[in-house]
This record gives sequence, structure tokens and C-alpha cells, in this order.
Amino acid sequence: MKKLESSLTNMVLVLTLVAVIMGGILAFVNHLTEGPINAQKEKALADGIKTVMVCEDLTVANTVEVKQNDEKGKEITFTVYEVKDAQGQDLGAAVESTTGGFGGDLKVLVGFDPEGTILGYTLLEHAETPGLGAKADKWFQKGEKGDIIGKSPAEPLTVSKDGGQVDAITASTITSRAFLKAVNNAYNAYKATPAE
Repeated sequence: MKKLESSLTNMVLVLTLVAVIMGGILAFVNHLTEGPINAQKEKALADGIKTVMVCEDLTVANTVEVKQNDEKGKEITFTVYEVKDAQGQDLGAAVESTTGGFGGDLKVLVGFDPEGTILGYTLLEHAETPGLGAKADKWFQKGEKGDIIGKSPAEPLTVSKDGGQVDAITASTITSRAFLKAVNNAYNAYKATPAE
């Protein structure tokens, strides 16, 4: 077999062929993992809804997209999952809300009863500093220092440093503000959800 001549054209052809083959392999692997990743996200969301609604036996009766503008005029989309129990009684809704935290986006799922009282919450995604901002997953839970469970954001929740009633995460006020903003926005989206 004759050795390929070392010319610019041959090098470009070989490099292009290698790039095409590697791109094909990456696309194939992406295709293989896409289904399981989406299934895992759906399971995490379903488990999150049960957690924030504090009920195991429930069904999502309706999913509504609510669009609202933030204080800068940027349109934000919220997903509202209207929930009913096994007997068909309205339990309220779980609302997905995203805001910018210290390290990136902070995506929260908040459960509200029909009156708008917070039943529970869970962090779906965050890029906060481990050991500091990442504490938001526990800090605001029932019985913890920044407990928001059982409160209504009809009067927006704010950190005590800003004259509010919620203790901020120690050394992580920016994340605390972002988290409470996500909760307040989720409440507003829930209240703006059109009635069936």
C-alpha cells in the first residue's frame, strides 16, 4: 500500500474525514442517551410535584404556560401544574419558576394550596456555590432558619436584611434574594393562571 503524500490537500481531507466520523459518533451517542435523560427529568419533575404538594396520591389535571414580564420588561414563562387528589378535589398547583442567582439560573418548583399558601418547594436546577448558595434546598424548608412553608407571598417575601421576614442563607444573600424572587414570581404566576 502506497503511503499518502504529505500535502496540504491530503491533510485537510484526512482531518475533515476524522471530524465527520467523530461528529457521527457523537450524534449517535447523543441519540442513545436522549431518551433516558428525558425520562429521568420527567421522573424528577413528577417526584418534585409530589414533594412540593405534600401528597403522594395526586394527578396533574392541567398544565398551563403563564407568561409575565419581569421588572426589566423581559418576558418570563412559568409552567403551572394544576393538581387534584384521587377524589378529584383541587389541591392547588406546583409552579416552575426560574431566576438568576449568584452562579447562574436558579430553577425552583413551588407548591401552593388553593389559597396561595406555600406547601413546599424543591430546587430543580441551580449553579450556586457548593456549601453556600446550594444550601437553598434545605434552608427555607419547614423548621429551618429561613422557613417559608405555610407563608403566603401575597405580600412578597423578602430577606430580613431588606426589611423582610425571612432569614437569608448565611454568607449567601444574593442566592437568598434570587430564591425568594423565584417564589414570589411563582405565586404571581399561580394567581394569574386562568380558571378552568
